[in-house]
Amino acid sequence: MTLEQALRHVNRTMIGFDLILGTAALLAPDQTLRVLGHEPTSEDARHLFRRCAPIWLTFAAAHATAAARAEPRDWWALAWLRGTEIATDVIWSASPAVSRPGAKAGLRVAGAFNLAMALGFARLSRSS
Repeated sequence: MTLEQALRHVNRTMIGFDLILGTAALLAPDQTLRVLGHEPTSEDARHLFRRCAPIWLTFAAAHATAAARAEPRDWWALAWLRGTEIATDVIWSASPAVSRPGAKAGLRVAGAFNLAMALGFARLSRSS
């Protein structure tokens, strides 16, 4: 598998991941936060998390657009979009409410993965 093929596979996977995450955050925020390693949620945490649902659903739409059209501008936009997420999970990992073993490390890895996707999709924008 070439790097380009791997990046396109990751992109297709992220369509489903962000669609599931966005839908779950909207419809079942307490359960979704629990799966992510968060302590039982307060009312304000529930609503703050739920308001992230449109963000992740927008990410799913951006990944789907890039998969369907595969134009350089789509990959470039996706690289920037993923770049906005590099620090968010790392910052979230500092929350004392994230307490499940491995959850903090998983959030930090998510930041590194977003960096890798941003760089990879930027590369696709130059080779498409």
